[in-house]
Amino acid sequence: MDAAVAPAPETLIRLRHVSRTYQRGVDEIHALEDCSLEVPRGRFVAFMGPSGSGKSTLLNLVSGIDRPSAGEVSVAGQRLDELDEDELARWRARHVGLIFQFFNLVPVLSARENVALPLLLTKLSRAERARRAEIALRVVGLEPRADHSPRTLSGGEQQRVAIARALVTDPDLVVADEPTGDLDARNAELTLALLRQLTDEFGKTIVMVTHDPRALRFVDQTFHLDKGLLLEGEAARRAHEALELAAGGRSVWGRRS
Repeated sequence: MDAAVAPAPETLIRLRHVSRTYQRGVDEIHALEDCSLEVPRGRFVAFMGPSGSGKSTLLNLVSGIDRPSAGEVSVAGQRLDELDEDELARWRARHVGLIFQFFNLVPVLSARENVALPLLLTKLSRAERARRAEIALRVVGLEPRADHSPRTLSGGEQQRVAIARALVTDPDLVVADEPTGDLDARNAELTLALLRQLTDEFGKTIVMVTHDPRALRFVDQTFHLDKGLLLEGEAARRAHEALELAAGGRSVWGRRS
């Protein structure tokens, strides 16, 4: 009897020949040029490259924060390039959780109240919003700190609150913009390990922009960009090897791909 063949993972993100240009005075800035890629559901991937390489532009496109100048962007079965601004806002609220470098917590609210904020856009009762916020805080290991304000939490704890807030709506996609950029080395490692856990244990799809070479030990796949171009082949391998050296020389090319 032939062995059963596991089905291929569902594609959550698909970009086809995507470009993004901006006008700056009389100049046209090519932030991203002819980018095509796919990300399966349930993967933890990183967009990496130098400043101005296009990685943040790419993150904004897959999260529905921005729209392409050309090409197709499909996420969770929806063509984002076909939506207007109001439709994009509604789509983001249902499908995307956002994690930022500087946490963006409301200082006068407790951890629980900060986590529950995205649920204000739903029809859930106050009690149900609090219950779901506590579940999200439990996932990130901060349920005992639910009543604490951000100023009483460490930087690592604040980032975990922000991660819980991104999870509380059970989104299809979690996007993280430099999530370790404002953390010390220990908390950066803990944050990356938590994001890895969210993929392994809860099947979350996470797309992260980062300069942190430590991320290579945690992600399934790395997309390297430079000057608005998605690197492929030998150029991508050289960029990856340079990051490996910065991370201590551990070879992880193709580690989880």
